[in-house]
Amino acid sequence: MKQDSPIKALKGIGPKTEKLFQTLGVYTVGDLLLYFPRDYERCPAICGIGDLIPERKNAVYIRAPGTPAVNRHSGMQTTVLDVGGGGRTLRIMWFRSPYIRSVVKAGGMYVFYGRVSVKNGLFYMEQPEILSLDQYRERLRTLQPVYSLTRGLTNRQIQKTVRLALDDLPAEMEYLPEDIRARHHLSGYSFALEHIHMPADEQSCIRARERFVFDEFFLFLLCMQLTKDQSAALKNEYHFVQPGMCGEKDFSENEDRSFGHREMDADRSGVQNNGLNDSGSFVSDIIRQLPYKLTGAQRRTAAQIQTDMRSDRVMQRLIQGDVGSGKTILAFLAMLDCANSGYQSAIMAPTDVLARQHAGKLRRLCGELGLPFPVVLLTGSLGAAQRREAYAAIEREPDALIVGTHALIQEKVNYRSLALVITDEQHRFGVKQRESFAFKGIHPHILVMSATPIPRTLAIILYGDLDISVLDEVPAARKPVKNCVVDMSFREKAYRFMESQIREGHQVYVICPLVEPSEYTEGENVLEYTERLKRVFPEEIQISCLHGKMKPEEKNRLMEDFLANRIQILVSTTVIEVGVDVPNATVMMIENAERFGLAQLHQLRGRVGRGDAQSYCIFMQGNGEGTENRRLAVLNRSNDGFFIAGEDLKLRGPGDFFGIRQSGDFRFRLADIYQDADVMGRASDEVSRLLREDPSLEREEHRALRQRLRMYAGEDFSLLNL
Repeated sequence: MKQDSPIKALKGIGPKTEKLFQTLGVYTVGDLLLYFPRDYERCPAICGIGDLIPERKNAVYIRAPGTPAVNRHSGMQTTVLDVGGGGRTLRIMWFRSPYIRSVVKAGGMYVFYGRVSVKNGLFYMEQPEILSLDQYRERLRTLQPVYSLTRGLTNRQIQKTVRLALDDLPAEMEYLPEDIRARHHLSGYSFALEHIHMPADEQSCIRARERFVFDEFFLFLLCMQLTKDQSAALKNEYHFVQPGMCGEKDFSENEDRSFGHREMDADRSGVQNNGLNDSGSFVSDIIRQLPYKLTGAQRRTAAQIQTDMRSDRVMQRLIQGDVGSGKTILAFLAMLDCANSGYQSAIMAPTDVLARQHAGKLRRLCGELGLPFPVVLLTGSLGAAQRREAYAAIEREPDALIVGTHALIQEKVNYRSLALVITDEQHRFGVKQRESFAFKGIHPHILVMSATPIPRTLAIILYGDLDISVLDEVPAARKPVKNCVVDMSFREKAYRFMESQIREGHQVYVICPLVEPSEYTEGENVLEYTERLKRVFPEEIQISCLHGKMKPEEKNRLMEDFLANRIQILVSTTVIEVGVDVPNATVMMIENAERFGLAQLHQLRGRVGRGDAQSYCIFMQGNGEGTENRRLAVLNRSNDGFFIAGEDLKLRGPGDFFGIRQSGDFRFRLADIYQDADVMGRASDEVSRLLREDPSLEREEHRALRQRLRMYAGEDFSLLNL
C-alpha cells in the first residue's frame, strides 16, 4: 500500500472512523505511520486484591468465583464480577459488554488489567482487559504505545490500525544516505517505524526514536539551509529615510525633548519629507519620548534593525529575548520606522487575543506620540464587514501598521507596499509559514521574535537563516517573580494565599498538564480541577477553564474576560504559554510541575510579573516525592531564562529518553531541542557536508532523499533552492 493512500484504504476504516482519524490530522497511511505514540505504558507486576493501588492501573491474577452478572442501572447495561481477597472486595465492571459472560467462566484463572478506584470503601476496576497469565507475562516484556486520542477513537483502535499499516509496508522506504546512517549508527527506516509503534523492548524503542529524532532535525535543517541559500542574496527594494546617525550611539540616553516636527502633509505617502529626521533619527526621537528607558540590549538591537533595513540586502533577523525583556516595543519601533518612510509593515501574532492587544498598544503609542499612521487589525474572528474594511485599508493605506493572525497570509489580502513582516513566537508558525508571509510583498524585510530561551549554540543551528540579536537584559522596573517549590501537602496553604491575592484585587493562573482524566497518564486535569476549585473558593470568586480543545472564539472570549477581571482564577493547560499580557495576574500555580520541561515552566511563569505588584509562582510537585526535584530547584533560584535553558541541557542528557519533553517547539513530533541538542548538532553537520558535496541533490544516491524532501516541504518545495 502506498503512503499517500487514504486512511480508509485500510481494513475496518469506514467513513465515521475516517473522520475521527482526520480530526487527529491523519488523512493518509503515511500520516498514520508518522502519528507516533505520545508515551509508552509499562505494565505493572501482578498483585493481589489486598495490594491494589487506587487511581492507578493494576493487574490482578484471580479465580473467577462465578459467572459475571448482567445488571441494568440508569438505562445502562453493566456486567459485574465481585471478587474477595485480602480483606477487600473488588468489583470488576464492564459497560455495554454482555459478551463478557461467555469470556469469563466460573472457576477460570484470569489476569484482569485496568484502573482501580475506591468509592465508599469498595474497590472498583472498570473496563479491564482480560488476559491469560502467559499473555500478561509477554506483555510485561514489552512497551505498550499510548496515542493522543479524540472522543470516539480508542487507543486499542489506533494500535490495531497502525498494525495493519505496518504489515503492508513497501519493501523499500529508506531515503537517508547509507554513509550518514553508518556514521551515526542509525537504524533503517522500516525498523524504526515498526519499533516506534510496536517496540519489542525498551532498547529497540530507543533506537527507533534516535532515528526519527535525527530525521526530524535533518529534514528541518536541510529545508532551512536550502531556503537560506535562496533568500540570502535578495536585494533590498526599499529606500528608508536615512537617520542623522545610524548606530548604537544614536540610541544613547540623552535628555528628553519633544519632536518639534512640522505639520504632516495630507498625503501620508510623503511622510519621509516632513522633517522628522532633522535632528538625528526618527526612531531615536520616539525612544526619547517613551515613558521608560530602554535597556542597553534594546538600544543595541534597535540600531541593528535600523541598519539592516537600510542595507543593500533584505533583513532576516531574530530578536531572541527572555520573557519581559522588551521585544514588542522593538517590533513597534521598526514598524513606525517603515511608516515614516511611507511603507507598510505587518506583525503576525499566534493568537487572536494577542493580535488585538498588539493593535491596541500600537494605537495608544501612535496617539501618545501624535503620529497619524493607521493601525489595521485583521483576524479570523472579525465579522464579514470588518474583514472587508480591513482588506480595503490594507490596499489603500501605504504606511499602515498591520496587525493580525494567520489571516494575514490569506489570498484575499493584497498589500500595497509591504516592506516589513514580523512574526511573534516564530517557532509556532514554522519556517514555511514565515516564507509564505514574506512572499506577500516584494521581498520584504523579516523580523522574528522568540521568547524561547535557547542557548546561543543551539539558536545558531535552529535559526541558521537569520541574524540573531539577543536581549540579555530585563528592564529595571520589572520586579522578579518570587518562586517556591512545594509538595501536595502545601496545596491548602496555597489556596489561602491565592484567595488573599484575589481579595487584594489580583488574579490567578492554575496550570494542569491534562485537559481531562486519562486512562494512561497520571496528573491533574483542567476539567475536574476547575470543579474542585469551585467547591473550595467562595461563590463570588469567578473560576473558569481554558484548554486547546476549545474553539478559537471560546478561547478568545475567556481570555478577554480574564483580561477584564471578570474571571479571577483561570485554570488552563499550557495553551496560555503564548497569551496576552494580564498585568493584574500575580499568582501562577503549576500542578504536576515535574511533568514539564524547565524552559516551558519558565515560559509559563512569564505570564505573571507583568504589572507593578509583586508576583509569585508556585511549582507543585505531584509525584509524591518528598525531596525537591533537582530540575525544579533551578527555577526556584533563578528567573534568568538563558541560565535555566543551559541548566536544562546539563540536567537532561540525550539518554533521558523517557524524560520530559518540551512543548513542541518548531513542531517536531519527537525531537526536543534541549534533550536532543547533540543529535541536532550532528544533523546540522551532515546537512552542511551533504550540500557541499551535492548542492542540488542531483546524484543518484540522493534521489530518494530528494523525493522525501518533496513530501516534507509539500507545496513549499518550490521555495527551496533546488
